[in-house]
Amino acid sequence: MSANNHAPSGPPLIAGLLLAAGGGRRLGGRPKALLPYRGRPLVENAVRVLREAGCGPVHVVLGASAAEVRERADLAGCVVVDNPDWAQGMGSSLRVGLASLAGTGARAALVSLVDQPGIGPAAVARVLAAYRSPTSLVAAAYDGERGHPVLFGANRWADIAATATGDKGARVHLARHAEELMLVECADIAEAFDIDTPPDLARLL
Repeated sequence: MSANNHAPSGPPLIAGLLLAAGGGRRLGGRPKALLPYRGRPLVENAVRVLREAGCGPVHVVLGASAAEVRERADLAGCVVVDNPDWAQGMGSSLRVGLASLAGTGARAALVSLVDQPGIGPAAVARVLAAYRSPTSLVAAAYDGERGHPVLFGANRWADIAATATGDKGARVHLARHAEELMLVECADIAEAFDIDTPPDLARLL
């Protein structure tokens, strides 16, 4: 007889998975996690957003200057994992992050990027609310265009990890399962800009 014939009581456990490994190549090699934002490292803001939206646990993938990020940023309560292959692109960080969630009991992972401070708790919570099952596939949309964060039900993690290479991240999986993807419009409550180049730094002021 199965020991778990019924879904657990309470809301499903949805982990926040923050990809914060980027080296900021177009920013002169300044690690994105350590960019100053409201007096603190940018990575702290991204963690706060995930927590306030209701994600738990929160896993953070570091790469560039990982030791310095650990030293300077307050990541208390997070599971922090290093991606030694961060320079190979976002796909490697996504694989490391999903692997770190094994055994946590999380039913889904909500993946966010460290360099999108215009996406706050309201947008993340809206994507979280669209979770239905471990096969869920949900993404925020901005004027109909898919963006972040993206929610991956746990049943999808193995295929995503197998196809996440280079800077493609989960794009292969998303393309293969486009008909299953639920888009959640968030343009009314968030801005999906990235901090990629020196002119973008003005958005952090």
